Amino acid sequence: MVTLTRRSDITLNSFEAVAWRGEGVQLAPDALARIADARSAFMRLIEDPAITIYGVTSGYGSRAGQRLKPEDRKRHAAQPNHGTAATFGEPFPKRVTRGFVLARLANLLEGHAAVRPKLAEAVAAMLDQGSLPDVPSIGNSGAGEILALGHLFAALGERVGLEEKEHLALINGSPCAAALIADAALASRKRIEIAKEIFALSAEAFKAPLEAYDAALETLWQDPAESEALTAIRTLIAGGSTERRPYQAPVSFRIVPRILGRAIRARDAAIHAAEVSLSSVTDNPVYIPPGDDALFPNGRVLSNGGYHNSMAAPALDDLAAGWADLCTLAERQSAKLLDAKVSLLPESLRADPDDPRELIPVPMVAVGLGERARHAAQRSFLPGAESGGFGQNDVGVASFLAWQKEATAGRAFDGCLAILGLIAAEALDVTRRAVPPALQARLAFIRRHAPPITTLRALGPDLGRLSEAITLEIFGRAA
Repeated sequence: MVTLTRRSDITLNSFEAVAWRGEGVQLAPDALARIADARSAFMRLIEDPAITIYGVTSGYGSRAGQRLKPEDRKRHAAQPNHGTAATFGEPFPKRVTRGFVLARLANLLEGHAAVRPKLAEAVAAMLDQGSLPDVPSIGNSGAGEILALGHLFAALGERVGLEEKEHLALINGSPCAAALIADAALASRKRIEIAKEIFALSAEAFKAPLEAYDAALETLWQDPAESEALTAIRTLIAGGSTERRPYQAPVSFRIVPRILGRAIRARDAAIHAAEVSLSSVTDNPVYIPPGDDALFPNGRVLSNGGYHNSMAAPALDDLAAGWADLCTLAERQSAKLLDAKVSLLPESLRADPDDPRELIPVPMVAVGLGERARHAAQRSFLPGAESGGFGQNDVGVASFLAWQKEATAGRAFDGCLAILGLIAAEALDVTRRAVPPALQARLAFIRRHAPPITTLRALGPDLGRLSEAITLEIFGRAA
């Protein structure tokens, strides 16, 4: 059980515990007391006839200019509203939907949503239930996240009963963007660790000269991410073959630390974006509870653009681009390992159509996966006006589509890693070489899902199992 006292408690670690591992959430007494105090002050604030608060003392959307009389506010707030739940199609994975709920609490914990403690506890309690409402992943192209959040919270609003401002507090802000970049950041950490091992296994199978991974390059290149990649490849190969290729390896082997370093930089940027976004207050309108400012004894309310997360989509795009480029390296290395004139490996690895090790078609699959990743890894720009309608909502958000593209590119890279891993394992097998100690577990993993090729067989099932196993290792039971 994760206990939340302040919004700073919503971190990438707590996200992993709640969204990926299924732990529940409880709100600390101090948090509930702050929420109650903020709600009381807010209710005093809206009694001021000179104050206009969007969706509270006025209507929603195109009716924002309509002033509500005090006696109409409660009726307006309590109206059931399923209208924003307009999307349909394949739902987000449950781990992502749980992340939406957790990130939603950031607005509530310190009173900035001005909701009742009862509603805040009801939101947290959703994470203790056996299932959450499905949230369609297709068509979330609004100016904010109300289309997705409408599906998630409509039933909760009806069950609890909503009062002033609480409907907007459930569906406004950007908790979805925060959860989507957090989900991708967690996956990227694990995917990169697997990539390090399989690229190292390939370098060992190729007998690539160690100079391309020398520690001296870290000082010359001056980049922490590339140093991490250099260190990883060098460490993983330690204890391997002393007989290396007599001259430099092809480009696809020598630039691995650079391109892997790019993915590491994207990982770090995604982690930063997730940590910032998960604990940010993004409500609109947002309530600023009373503080030391005597001008605002009951706090104040600001209409703002917090519901638009400008960090998530670019960070997701950079991850997708990293996976696409690494697909290219994996495909090129796969092909080079099978070319005896380049790899200096026996011709038997390439073989002929009657040999059980007929591997030539396998890199062709990597080409297709790489194209899939490259098509997905296109820059996400701000969507424009939505049919010219909905008045103020003239710019959409890009984070939903960016997450889908990153997920597609990531899965394609998992497939390319499976292909490179299988070919590298066969290269080590045909040359009867032991694998370096740090890579023994990875080689055993590959062989569990793709046993040595001793008889002619279709390799598609092996590669499918291996690719899926890589993805499952990344996401665990949350997949």
